Formats: sequence, structure tokens, C-alpha cells
Amino acid sequence: MDFNLTKEQQMLSDLVQGFVTKEYTFEARRRILKSPDGWSREVWSKLAEMGLLSLQAPEEYGGMGPSAIETMLTMQAMGRALLLEPYLSSAILATALVRDLGSSAQKQALLPPLTAGEKIAVPAHLERGSRYDLSRVQTSAVRSRNGYLLNGRKTVVLHATAADLLIVSARTAGNTEDEAGLSLFAVEREAKGISLQSYPTLDGRRGADVTLRDLQVPREALLGPEGEAFPALSAAWDLGIAALCAEAVGALEAIFQLTVEYTKTRKQFEVPISHFQALQHRMVDMLIHVEQAKSMGYLAAMRCDERDAAVRGRAISAAKVRIGQACRSVGQEAIQLHGGMGVTDEMSVSHYFKRLTAIELSLGDTEHHLEKFARRENA
Repeated sequence: MDFNLTKEQQMLSDLVQGFVTKEYTFEARRRILKSPDGWSREVWSKLAEMGLLSLQAPEEYGGMGPSAIETMLTMQAMGRALLLEPYLSSAILATALVRDLGSSAQKQALLPPLTAGEKIAVPAHLERGSRYDLSRVQTSAVRSRNGYLLNGRKTVVLHATAADLLIVSARTAGNTEDEAGLSLFAVEREAKGISLQSYPTLDGRRGADVTLRDLQVPREALLGPEGEAFPALSAAWDLGIAALCAEAVGALEAIFQLTVEYTKTRKQFEVPISHFQALQHRMVDMLIHVEQAKSMGYLAAMRCDERDAAVRGRAISAAKVRIGQACRSVGQEAIQLHGGMGVTDEMSVSHYFKRLTAIELSLGDTEHHLEKFARRENA
């Protein structure tokens, strides 16, 4: 199997890495993090100008076509820079859902402004007590004279306050845990009947709990056939996990490099601590985790567009398990080797540690995906 990048892929990788290195420095990121919005519209516009918001949209709607490897390269660079903008939520998850479920009219109305950075859409799917189970949805959508009436509550909707549109999952039929009967609706965030309770998450990104009370939406808001959204939702989630794995690889490489450099300058007994054999062994263990995570990140990228849901899901869960373990181990070792300074806000290693911890918990934690992998293995 050829793991070499094409000329175009290498150019894209260099473009994104050059941008984040020059314009998304650690100090610039800290200013964005402390801003009222917690993300930068200027950066978002620049990502659109570089075509990075169009990697999941078909060419006829202003996109570059679904591009798994290009998405992986982009997310790796964003992981190194700890990008705060809603790239995963909007440019990957929401765009993929509109692409796979939307009618021609809906795609024409939504995809061009999404790829141009003029609109931001985020999925509002997870609910309290769902424990990462995609089919566990209690939010209801009942047919009404003018469309549907939505009632329910979504939790930890990342970047909800930045969104123009919410892609809301609701049950139009079936029981709470049934895959059949799930529908998706594209809803204006400021529509009457929607309220948000915003808060910062572990790594500083903005999340929100979204409450829907007698939210009236037109029939045109329904994405795809009624009650048949689960396959597309599952595929989009697997795509998002693959992208998250790529982001983790970039962050893991960065925190490892920071740790190695720190041990070369930090001295004890008048010698750099990198000379101590016990610490060298620990850094070798960190490197092994990083390299294994990189390999599993490649696996996830190559399998994320597999049509067979069982084959795709097995590979994605395997990658998320191994990368989740690496996030936990490498992050904790980096803090240990930095000592007390490692947890201060002034040190970039603390920000990488928080992001790696959040990644391990996002879109299904390590234990969840280990259980999923075991079930598929024994099926």
C-alpha cells in the first residue's frame, strides 16, 4: 500500500501548516480563547478562502468532493495548532449530513454558503444519558399542519452559539433506542422555541445545552426521508471520528516535541534531565504511542468512507481506542515530565493536555469504542 502523498496533497498539507504556523501562534490562540466568542471569524474566513471548508462538499455545490486524505492532513495541522474554530462540527459533520441527506434544493441552499464560510451549521444530537449511543434519542418530532413540532433537550452541542443552523435529530417514530424512526432537521439557531445554555468545555471550547420547546419547523427543514436518518448519521459520525483521530495525531506530535525540547533545557544536578536514562525510557514510550496513533489515524482515514457500516465501524472504533489510549498516556507523561509548570496556562503543554483529554472523551470515549469493537468482533 502506497502511503506517499500526491503532489496536490503535499501542497495542501504545506499550505495549512504554513498558515497555522504563521497566523495561529500560541499567543494568538490564547487571545482568541479569551475573546467573547472563543473563536475567530477572521480565521474562519481565511479557512474558507483556502478552500478548507469545502473538503466534504461535492464539486457541483462549490466543494472539492469528499476528500478523506485531504481532511486528515488538514486536521493534523489543526491539531498541532489547537485550532478553536468549529471546523469539525461544521465543515465535516454538518456538511456531510447535508450532503448525504439533503435534497437538491437543500444542498443548493446550504452547501455553497457553508463552504464559503458565510454560514455555520453544527449537529445537535447527543442527549443526557445517551452514553454515546447514536440511536438513543428522546427528542420528539410530531407532524403538525405546517410541518413538525419539536420538543426535547440536547447536551454538549459544541459551537452552538457560533452556529447559524442546528442539525437537530428527533424521533418521528419508534422507541427511544431504535435506529429506525430517527429524522434530522435543519433549524435556524435563533428560531422561536430554541434556548441555549452556554458554557466553556474542558479545553476552552464553547458548548451549550439546547432546549427545544414547541419548536415549529416547516416540512422543508426535514433532511432526507422521514425516519431514515440513522445510516447517514452513523456514517457522518465515523467520518468525524476519523477526523478527530487525525487532529489527535497532530496534537500528540506537538506535545511530544515540546516535552523533548523541555527536557533538553531543564536541568537538575547541573545537567539536562534528558540525560537521565529513566526519563529517556519514558520518552521512548511516548514516541511509540505517537507512532502507533499515527498508523491508526491512517487506518481511520482510509476506512471512513467504506460503504459497509460494519467494516467501517470496526476500523474506526479500533483507531479511536488506540488513539484514546495514546492521548491519555502521552498527555499525562508530558505533564509529569514538565512538573508543576506543565499545568499553568502560560505553558502550551497544558493546552495540549486539555485538548487531548477532550478528544479522548469526544464522539465516544475509549471504553465505549472498545466495547463496540468487541461486539463487532464477536458478531
